[in-house]
Amino acid sequence: MSRIGKKPITIPKGVTVSKNGQNIKVKGPKGELQNEIHPNINVEIKGEELLVSRPNDLKENKALHGLTRALLQNTVDGVTKAYAKTLDIVGVGYRAELKGNNLLLNIGYSHPIYFVPPDGITLQTPVQTQIIISGIDKQLVGLVAAKIRSIRQPEPYKGKGIKYSDEHILRKAGKTAGK
Repeated sequence: MSRIGKKPITIPKGVTVSKNGQNIKVKGPKGELQNEIHPNINVEIKGEELLVSRPNDLKENKALHGLTRALLQNTVDGVTKAYAKTLDIVGVGYRAELKGNNLLLNIGYSHPIYFVPPDGITLQTPVQTQIIISGIDKQLVGLVAAKIRSIRQPEPYKGKGIKYSDEHILRKAGKTAGK
């Protein structure tokens, strides 16, 4: 049995969970999210808990069991507390600023880059070299952070570029003097 899949998900106070066929809708103080569940996986709402179960021990169902439980846990956590990722900008003259809801990046290209965040994502720039991405959907927050990072990935020689705040860049040695 899946170790993660068999753990019940506790529903905190102020959060309502409703099931309509294979759709699970979760409402909380931060907002509302919905997940579509695979037909092979069963989700039961018992009091203040969500229970995820599978019909048999086929390899696909075993994989879906833990995945579904983790996705539902992220949904319940997201409507109670928002997820956030922090990006750091490293490089001389590299900076970011907000223009309304859009992000303006000056990161060494010949032109500024405008990034328009999707609905449900809020961007903040407390310092010119830091971007905070927050929202209630964990997958969307990670996707937006990855897209912004891919605009100028950190290079291994000087570490210039956009990196996650907890990311460690492996540095390479430059050329050594010949003869």
